[in-house]
Amino acid sequence: MQLKRFLLTLMVGAIVTGPALASPGHNSGEGHDDRAYGEPGNPKKPARIVQITMSDADGKMRFIPDRIDIKRGEQVKFVLRNSGEIDHEIVLGTLDDNLKHAEEMAKNPDMEHDDPNAKRLAPNTKGEIVWKFTKAGEFDFSCLIPGHREAGMTGTIVVK
Repeated sequence: MQLKRFLLTLMVGAIVTGPALASPGHNSGEGHDDRAYGEPGNPKKPARIVQITMSDADGKMRFIPDRIDIKRGEQVKFVLRNSGEIDHEIVLGTLDDNLKHAEEMAKNPDMEHDDPNAKRLAPNTKGEIVWKFTKAGEFDFSCLIPGHREAGMTGTIVVK
């Protein structure tokens, strides 16, 4: 029954929003290289390790750290840990893309990501994202589960 509901949600979302739902900020036919904030990394190549903790302690939702400085062209392995008591996620993107995606998440709170720039974690679990930052700029990472970004789960990546 849940699978039928999930598939129906996907079909309705695809009809209503087109390819934007499947990959926010990413036009149909584009390769991952076209993303403003970079491309999926190669896990077999060396990467700088950046640890990020997702927390909801003391009623405050946040990422630790909430600012990361990266060199253009650098590949980063984000080692993620949800130390909280509820599910959290991280989505790398432009601020505009993440705000648009947050609107979609508010309409479809059970939406799960299958994108190389996003990872959802249950409480007390770990995960990884390997990403190569190919362009300079200021980018966003957020938890787009409804209410979490608004509660403080957002951060900035500065690529120089």
